[in-house]
Amino acid sequence: MGSEVLIIVTLSLLIWVSPFIAKLVRLPTTPVEIILGSIVGGLGLFGATPNHIFELVAEFGFLYLMFVAGMEVNVRRLLKTDGRILRAGFAYLGILYALSILIAYQLGLSFVFMVIFPLISVGLIAALSKEYGKETPWLKLSMTVGILGELVSIVVLTLASAGIHYGIGLDFFFKISVLGAFIAAMALLYYALHLLFWWYPEIRSVMMPYFDTKEQDIRLSMATLFIMLSVMLYLGLELAFGAFIAGVFIATFFSHKEDLEAKISSFGFGFLIPIFFIYVGSSLPFASLQKEGLILFALIIAAIMIFVRLLASFAFVRMCGYRNATLIAFSHAMPLTLLIAVATLAYHAGSIDEFHYEAFVLASIVEVVVSMLAIKWLAKRGDKEACRLEAATASESL
Repeated sequence: MGSEVLIIVTLSLLIWVSPFIAKLVRLPTTPVEIILGSIVGGLGLFGATPNHIFELVAEFGFLYLMFVAGMEVNVRRLLKTDGRILRAGFAYLGILYALSILIAYQLGLSFVFMVIFPLISVGLIAALSKEYGKETPWLKLSMTVGILGELVSIVVLTLASAGIHYGIGLDFFFKISVLGAFIAAMALLYYALHLLFWWYPEIRSVMMPYFDTKEQDIRLSMATLFIMLSVMLYLGLELAFGAFIAGVFIATFFSHKEDLEAKISSFGFGFLIPIFFIYVGSSLPFASLQKEGLILFALIIAAIMIFVRLLASFAFVRMCGYRNATLIAFSHAMPLTLLIAVATLAYHAGSIDEFHYEAFVLASIVEVVVSMLAIKWLAKRGDKEACRLEAATASESL
């Protein structure tokens, strides 16, 4: 009981002081939470053995984060994105995945590295939007392409999870079939609900009223999240994928509730999500940095992930110019949450050892710090070059 009380008090204090420390050191709150978790974990304040409740809440914090990330995606608006942006975006992703697989293969690394190197997450891109403004041309394009990249990354995460758990065999291909059937069912559900709400728009307002005194929007959102997680459990698919789809569903069909995303995000980033990042940090105590070759290997991983994005960003040079393309590359070089998710899956399944897991966690922190500093330096140079595609504004409200 004493250790559980200590964990609760420690978590409460870390969640509270993290934003102050982040502001002091001029870094995003997320890497600061990971670093603090590492320091506190190294001091033994989280106990000598992992606490089951701490792990459970941290896991739900990750699923909630994926739910919030899904709420960045409005399918109807995404389908209206300018074709030139989509072509450049898919070219960028194609180059990114091809280079990642090639480099991992040439270096003799396992398929886990092939999965991790090209991952993209929009979580920290949203943080950049708060600092540099949503109207910034390169950020608009970065968010649009980032959403496409995250959709691909979520599917890859699900496939990697099945491959790690079942290996390449009949069970794996069965899971692929189940995943394909699920995606097809979601597409049919999308078109059915699109028609239903088009013919009977009042249903939308009944389910989620404009003037809501009983928090029905939060209730429906949480119900959708838990129902989708239950479906994933039943089908044996990756829970993160279900949480992401639940967020996409809410964003697509209930966009009339403009304050809903802020309400969902404020609770998540104010409570559940920090617990996940602190837990991640606690799994990388500072003592582990003394392991021979760990820091060097983490720096190599971070360098490769940034390098492949810089090369792939040439797909945007004609559209935005070299500097904006470079800014887009660095904004995508921070897939912290998905990187840690894949590394955690691989570590628990025995596909990578503790050394490689700790290297991935450390690399994720290094990427965030390097990318944030690079973006700040490039942005301060006063580049007036704007993306020439006005259609990039399609990403404005995605």
